[in-house]
Amino acid sequence: MVQEQDVLKVLQSVSGPDGKTPLPQSGAIAGLSMKEDRVYLSIAIDPARAASLESMRLAAEKALQSVPGVAHVLVSLTAEKKAPPAGASATHQHGRTQPHAAHSMSIPGVAYIIAVASGKGGVGKSTTAVNLALSLAGLGWRIGILDLDIFGPSLPRLLGSRDKPQLEARRIQPLDAYGMKAMSIGFMVPEEEAMVWRGPMVTSAVQQMLRDVAWGELDCLVIDMPPGTGDTQLSLAQTVALSGAVIVSTPQDLALIDARRGVTMFNKVNVPILGVVENMSYFLCPHCGGRSEIFAHGGARHEAEKLGVQFLGEVPLAMTIREQADSGKPVVVTDPEGAYSVAYRGIAEKVKASLEKGPARAAPKIVIG
Repeated sequence: MVQEQDVLKVLQSVSGPDGKTPLPQSGAIAGLSMKEDRVYLSIAIDPARAASLESMRLAAEKALQSVPGVAHVLVSLTAEKKAPPAGASATHQHGRTQPHAAHSMSIPGVAYIIAVASGKGGVGKSTTAVNLALSLAGLGWRIGILDLDIFGPSLPRLLGSRDKPQLEARRIQPLDAYGMKAMSIGFMVPEEEAMVWRGPMVTSAVQQMLRDVAWGELDCLVIDMPPGTGDTQLSLAQTVALSGAVIVSTPQDLALIDARRGVTMFNKVNVPILGVVENMSYFLCPHCGGRSEIFAHGGARHEAEKLGVQFLGEVPLAMTIREQADSGKPVVVTDPEGAYSVAYRGIAEKVKASLEKGPARAAPKIVIG
């Protein structure tokens, strides 16, 4: 078990942001977490100095890797919070202060970055993201998939992999899964471990998985977003240079209300909506073939029409999809010509066509004035 005093001792050799004060005494450590053989460190800096302080981050990373018993290190830079200048006020919408937008981050070599999102959990977003990504790969695209749900990562289970990413030339090497590149915080921590992190640590980890992973040349990176429409999701939408978003919902009214909020969130930050997927659209009995519309049916299609966005398709509630997801063998891999795979492929074809219509669009910056 790695001890905090050992970590802080080696960090004494690393100068803080002022270039003189040892990092532990500099007041810049925003978060420090240790679990078994893993160390997570977040350093607060002035965002304008991010490039010049990269050497400090690398020095801290190297120092931590020298601690006996440490196998995995995650060191991230996070923007420190500052009071706005006198007379400045943040833009308000509906009575709520909008968060400051971070620099819109693109990834060299990646043509398109799309988010698969939902207004709430439990609608099958992650399963949809994996099968969509694999379907895009089946259409001939070079695909990567990134699980950005820090608190509830699903990718390791959905892809049936517990391998740990390797570090080569200071770059995290994504895992290969069914011919696509994959990354998740879940590959670095045990499945049962709870990530008890505050916002700055989460944002820093997300930025490192985007910035420090060797994605290589990709036609599209599919991002499985955390569920919801809070500050974390909004911050991610502003931080990443998204080409578009896919919204996943079930047909029932309660889910559609949250899906509508998801569309609104992306509209507010000027990210194009590629379309809406109706998941668990209906249930076909595997014994008698009878159809039951457990969560109603067609609600997502009607909502897409009301919102003026594309309806991408419907996927039924099926035991096969669930069983294959739980076993780490996605249905589009195990039964590529089956009806469920055909449904996912149809969704992928529409997403691919929408992306190819025009250049990728970067997330905007909200101006504080």
